[in-house]
Amino acid sequence: MKKTAIGVFDSGYGGLTVLKEIVKQLPDYDYIYLGDNARAPYGPRSFETVYQYTLQCVEWFFAQGCELVILACNTASAKALRNIQQKDLPKLDAHKRVLGVIRPSTEIIGNFSTTGAIGILGTTGTVLSDSYPIEIHKFFPNSKVYQQACPMWVPLIENAEYNSPGANYFVKKYLDQLMGQSADIDTILLACTHYPLLIEKIKQQLPAGIQVVSQGEIVAKSLVQYLDNHPDMSKMCSKTGSIQFFTTDSTSDFDNHASLFFGRELRSEHIFL
Repeated sequence: MKKTAIGVFDSGYGGLTVLKEIVKQLPDYDYIYLGDNARAPYGPRSFETVYQYTLQCVEWFFAQGCELVILACNTASAKALRNIQQKDLPKLDAHKRVLGVIRPSTEIIGNFSTTGAIGILGTTGTVLSDSYPIEIHKFFPNSKVYQQACPMWVPLIENAEYNSPGANYFVKKYLDQLMGQSADIDTILLACTHYPLLIEKIKQQLPAGIQVVSQGEIVAKSLVQYLDNHPDMSKMCSKTGSIQFFTTDSTSDFDNHASLFFGRELRSEHIFL
C-alpha cells in the first residue's frame, strides 16, 4: 500500500494556523501545505471562481498522491466543498476524501454558549454563503446566529499591519456592528483562519464574559476523531513527521509571512497551476 501525506489547503497563509494545531495533535503524520497566494484573497470572489480555484488545488494534491485533503479555508469550505464532495470526487476518485473547517466548528460551537446567541466573524464570501447559520441550526436548532463580514481584516493581517492603529479601528468597527445586532451574544466564532492573529485585540474590544473561539484546535481534534473512525484512511497516510510547503506566488514572501501564522520559520517551494 502506497503511503501518502495529508494535504492541507488555504487560499493564503491562514490555513497555517490550522496546520499548526493539527501537527500538535498528530505530529507523526506527513503533511503537504499549499497556499494559493497568487490568487488570494478568495473572500470577495464569486462562488464559481472559488469553486474552480479550489478544485484545481485539490486536483494538484491528488496528483501528489494525497488521499485526504483538508480545506483549511472557510471561504473554500463554504463555496466549494459541497460541489467537490458531491460532483467531483465520484469522478476523480471515490476513495479519496476532502474535508472542510465549517462542519467541525458548527458541530460544537453551540456548546460554548449559555444564551444560544452566537456571533460569526468571517470574510464577505463566508458570510454571504450563510453556511454557518445553516449548519449551526442543524446541531443547535434553538440557537440564534448573527454574522458580520470583516473585509479589512485579512488585508491588514497579510500586510503585517495587524498591530497598527488602523487595525484597532477596523477591529472595533466590525465588533461594534456584530454586537449591535444582539446584546445576548456570548460566544463569537472566528470563522476565518487568519483571525487568530487578531484574537487579543478582539478580546480587548469585547465586554467581559464573551468567549472568542478560533478553529484550529477544533479542526485538529475533529481530524483525530476522523482518523480514529476511519482506520483504513489512517493506514494510508505516511508517518515520518515531515511537512512540505508550497505556494503559487513568491516563495520569499510566503516564507516571511508564513512564520507569523505557523509559529516557526519554514521554506516553501513554488508551483504553477
